[in-house]
Amino acid sequence: MALQKEIWLSDIIEGLFADNTFAARSLNHSAFVNNKTVHVPNAGTPPTVVKGRSKLPATATKRTDSDLTYQIGEFTSDPILIPNAEQVELSYDKRQSIIRACRSALLDAVHADLLLSWAQAANNPVALTADQKKDIKGLILEIKESFDGADIPQTGRCIILTPTMYNTLLRQLTEFEGQSFILSADAQKGIVGKLYSFDIYMRSNLGTADTKSFDIIAWHEDSVSRALGATDLFVDERSALYYGDIISALVRAGGAAVRHDKKGLYAGYTVKQ
Repeated sequence: MALQKEIWLSDIIEGLFADNTFAARSLNHSAFVNNKTVHVPNAGTPPTVVKGRSKLPATATKRTDSDLTYQIGEFTSDPILIPNAEQVELSYDKRQSIIRACRSALLDAVHADLLLSWAQAANNPVALTADQKKDIKGLILEIKESFDGADIPQTGRCIILTPTMYNTLLRQLTEFEGQSFILSADAQKGIVGKLYSFDIYMRSNLGTADTKSFDIIAWHEDSVSRALGATDLFVDERSALYYGDIISALVRAGGAAVRHDKKGLYAGYTVKQ
């Protein structure tokens, strides 16, 4: 009987993770990631302006500012054991593959949590109706009108959609709108198109909480924040208990809505059955 040769390639196919470039469109609080709590002072009501003031002296009022806070969380990966035999027998570098997987998995979880924090902070997140989920273009126009009414700047507006919502939107665009939408995409920045003043992003998971599964989140980049620390790797080499190396990772991260009035932030969700 002839001997059969087995061939192992020197590379391993890694797992797939979501695109997280959307997070750059927010205020960067990463300098404070090693603190337990981040404080974001918010200015109180602006002064009243009077034309042709006739009553003097004017009445002085006191402005009451507010202190918005959010907590920094600690995200950790489960430890993974690399038995000694795998370190000497495998053709590919499993140690480096595990390190990459730990980092990617942490970043994926951190950014999903970041989106969920933004969505839950919105004023009255909206339970989307069946009609709204069929007419994404109309829904985005409604959000635009809301942002316009709140004097949100035209530049810096962003929307992130689930793939289902994004593909529904594509089918609704006219031929001219579709061409303009595709031409406005910027792959390096993760922007898949631009519509009604919003840069559009797409991600498979926008966050789930209780019975809410979020489908669309809209924000202005000055209305939300992110804080992301460096990934710390922990390695227990040549463990006497496990006869191999054990690897895990940790990252500190957080983020929140930074306006007390929650202007420039919208979230729509589907009720999970």
